[in-house]
Amino acid sequence: MISSQSMLAQLQEVEAKHWVKARSSLDPTQSTFLYWTGKIHAFIPNDKKKHLFNMVGVSVSRCIPHQEDSWKFTSRELTYYLDPETNKILHKWENPWTMETLPVMHVANNPVQGHFEGNFPAQVEGDRTTFLFDIFPNYPNPLAADKKFEKYSPNPTYQAVELFKITVPTADLFNSQLLSVSELQLSWDRIGPWLPWMKMGDMSGHMIYSGYGGKVNRLEDLPQLLQDEINHQVPLFKQAPKSSLDVKNMTSWLYFQEHFNAYLAGERFPIFAPEEI
Repeated sequence: MISSQSMLAQLQEVEAKHWVKARSSLDPTQSTFLYWTGKIHAFIPNDKKKHLFNMVGVSVSRCIPHQEDSWKFTSRELTYYLDPETNKILHKWENPWTMETLPVMHVANNPVQGHFEGNFPAQVEGDRTTFLFDIFPNYPNPLAADKKFEKYSPNPTYQAVELFKITVPTADLFNSQLLSVSELQLSWDRIGPWLPWMKMGDMSGHMIYSGYGGKVNRLEDLPQLLQDEINHQVPLFKQAPKSSLDVKNMTSWLYFQEHFNAYLAGERFPIFAPEEI
């Protein structure tokens, strides 16, 4: 008889270089694409769930060797909010609680950066290895101090939960001949506040994101909607930054702050972003 203990996945620490192979690539000249699709629901106390949007998104990234066993991670991220019935990009949205029609500000974060070193926890289950990351961001809301954003994002603190599970072939991970894994399965769940562009004020409730996806090495292998948007509206996102940028990470809240006048004017988002020369 097989004991329950022997059936449990073995949790171990793996070196940063293995995580780099999973999340991106050990080749600093190579951009890789992590993409996701899924649904977004409203969660309001004492109310039934409401399916607000479908979503599709991508992170294009690269890892640049920094010091021994250390890499700088640099990336750009897109997420599009889609009509839950047609799966088409929403550019206007009728708020079902206020009945106000609002411009939709899609995610276009450039850059999103970090630093990989040390060891990373992973569950090794035979031929599959899963990296587990539970992240609880909590920091001052950059919009809260300005009265003009009171109807959009008045809470003094930005607080969310993000739960990631990234599964790759174990053999790929420890194959020294491979610079990047041959396949990846992504599971991503998020609990977060109302987005500023939704103009929810201080109404109680959260947004629940449930997504899944994978990794590809070519723009041509992304979902067609992302290919079309990157080729025509945001060609900057064809590749990751060529080097680590000396700027702070972009977020949806900072992007809203930066493009607030364009939002009020009803412009199309994301704002056009030309290809990097």
